[in-house]
Amino acid sequence: MTTITWFPPSWLLIKTKDKIIYVDPAWIQKNFDNYPKKIIFSHYPDQMDGLPEADLPKADIILVTHHHQDHIKTATLNRLATKDARIFAPSKCAELIRRHFEEVNPNDEHKVEEIKIKVVYAYNTPSGKSTHKVHHKGECVGYLLTIDGKNIYHAGDTDVIPEMSEFGKVDIAFLPIGGTFTMNIDEAVDAVMAIKPKIVIPFHFKKKEEPTEFMKKVEAKSDVEVVLLNIGEEYYIK
Repeated sequence: MTTITWFPPSWLLIKTKDKIIYVDPAWIQKNFDNYPKKIIFSHYPDQMDGLPEADLPKADIILVTHHHQDHIKTATLNRLATKDARIFAPSKCAELIRRHFEEVNPNDEHKVEEIKIKVVYAYNTPSGKSTHKVHHKGECVGYLLTIDGKNIYHAGDTDVIPEMSEFGKVDIAFLPIGGTFTMNIDEAVDAVMAIKPKIVIPFHFKKKEEPTEFMKKVEAKSDVEVVLLNIGEEYYIK
């Protein structure tokens, strides 16, 4: 049984039968202050106050989409990584990781035992409605993971991009909907239409009502199932 747990903005904990995987372990944004376990965070990457060790398991695999500190925090990564953890990240993350990692670029493919990792593009476009164009093509990535026959897409920070229509089968897609550094709600709906996942889960948003608005718009245009996760809620992949 594989489970996925979400922490804002875009941090995932994926548990398989024998692997612990994190995507974008960082800090929890201040506006999300109702997580019941009260994970403490700091904006200062050198402070080791990030996570009580008892709260979260150590990682076998860590995937980082890009170098912004809402997606990678040095203290969090160090607290979670085992000595032998496989860490995958773009080259611009080197100063924040500060340890050995495997550099990734779009279109790379890796395999860790039975887990397949495909690196895909993630970037802002001139025509996208994101208000801050800080994710440049080739510097940031998303990931397509194949785990127990299921394809899981973590978009990272991105606008709607043409590459999304080339992914093939996607069972679960995690898409940003916030509109500041990423696509907004309407564009995320367009991304759903391009990717055609079985299930979509929104993340990287600030207002509580945004996921519900996204769900209504997706359901009005497709039969894709929208799952809204609470912070720290474990979702079981069927």
